[in-house]
Amino acid sequence: MSSPETGSWAELLRGRNGLRSLALAGGVALHATNIFIVTTILPTVVRDIGGLEYYAWNTTLFVVASILGSAVSSAVIDRLGLRTTFLLAMAVFAWGTVMCALAGVMPVLLAGRTVQGFGGGMLLSMSYSSVRAVFAPALWSRAMVLISSMWGVSTLSGPAVGGIFAELGQWRLAFWSVLPAVAGLALIVFTQVAPGRLASAAKHRVPLGRIGTLALSVLVVSVASLSPWVWVQLAGVIAGGLLAVLMARFDSASSAPLFPTGSYSLRQPLGRLYAAICLLSLGVTSEVYVPYFLQTLHGLLPLMAGYWAALMSAGWTLGAFVSSGRSPAMVERLLRIGPLVSAFALAALAVLIPGFVPGLGANWIVPALVGVGFGIGLCWPNLLTRVFTSAPKGQENTASAAITTVQLYAMAMGAAMAGLLTNAAGMANPGGPEGARQAAWVLFLVFALAPGLAVLTNKKS
Repeated sequence: MSSPETGSWAELLRGRNGLRSLALAGGVALHATNIFIVTTILPTVVRDIGGLEYYAWNTTLFVVASILGSAVSSAVIDRLGLRTTFLLAMAVFAWGTVMCALAGVMPVLLAGRTVQGFGGGMLLSMSYSSVRAVFAPALWSRAMVLISSMWGVSTLSGPAVGGIFAELGQWRLAFWSVLPAVAGLALIVFTQVAPGRLASAAKHRVPLGRIGTLALSVLVVSVASLSPWVWVQLAGVIAGGLLAVLMARFDSASSAPLFPTGSYSLRQPLGRLYAAICLLSLGVTSEVYVPYFLQTLHGLLPLMAGYWAALMSAGWTLGAFVSSGRSPAMVERLLRIGPLVSAFALAALAVLIPGFVPGLGANWIVPALVGVGFGIGLCWPNLLTRVFTSAPKGQENTASAAITTVQLYAMAMGAAMAGLLTNAAGMANPGGPEGARQAAWVLFLVFALAPGLAVLTNKKS
């Protein structure tokens, strides 16, 4: 059913609108599927080319570059137009994919992941921001639902692609297999997307200084994770935190801030909401290491390990579905229960994955993995809704756009912190099952604190 104000699914998915929907949804799918592909094949990759100590860097650099790519996309559209910018983003993504496929050593793979992330970040941002330019207003709502659903689709397709090629011992083909999809989407964009620019009252200015400071705060932690000395690791964490604070000060004084008024104070509703989003996102970043632990400690094959890791995302979707349409009183309870469920599940993984409880088989890990995401899903939609309603008048769009920046930054910092913790715990040295066991215990136990702290931020606004 549809109303005059809301178009039907048939209108969105047929004819030229259908092709345009495929182009925009495909941009998100490329970015999201690639995340799950690499998460699944990475244990196989490090066994082939080495670089276990750089394991988390594959996620850190990809997400940091995604932040930069997302930030510049609007300005590039202003200059080159919508169609050309889409094609440029796909070309950059394809270039990074080829670099990854040809990598013989970890530094080359990391360079490829950085280029991939930049192109993917542009695609991610453009897919959402272009809806208003590509479709009639009556189709906007359904188009956003379709595009957002690609994250769920990717939890099924990414581990399948990565797992099949990893089990065949051909992890490079996982990267090569993405290129035909890029070419097909590029053809659709070239023939169906108009070359015009997005409607805007002013040209977009890219806050490269502030975005760069955020990126540097993550990279400082990542570099410190490679040191064998605890004092260097601690110094890296402190320096990263200070850089984040410095960015906040610059942004607060800016005439065009990245975040709306009140975002940097825990005394303000928006500050608490963004803090909760950041802490919850940090907790789920631990999924990066799940395939490695499952293969090393429990003997799972890459395909199964990839799907088990994706259970966190599946739990997130399930939790969001359960929490939708609840009464205000129930929402208040879910905002407190959800983070606790996620924290408890992460703490359980700290015991279950290393195998500290004799007699509990690997299958007990499954509900814990689901629980991590389920707890986040229970409160996530309501957190986002509160961001919209808590934003100062006239800053609603800024508050909405800042959600993606917060989530991506938390993912990048989470991956950097995960790399620091696992390296410090001995994942690469002594390595092997013993190193993996120590790393898993430390990683999940520390990361359980993040959603636990999120409970403290959920005061009623």
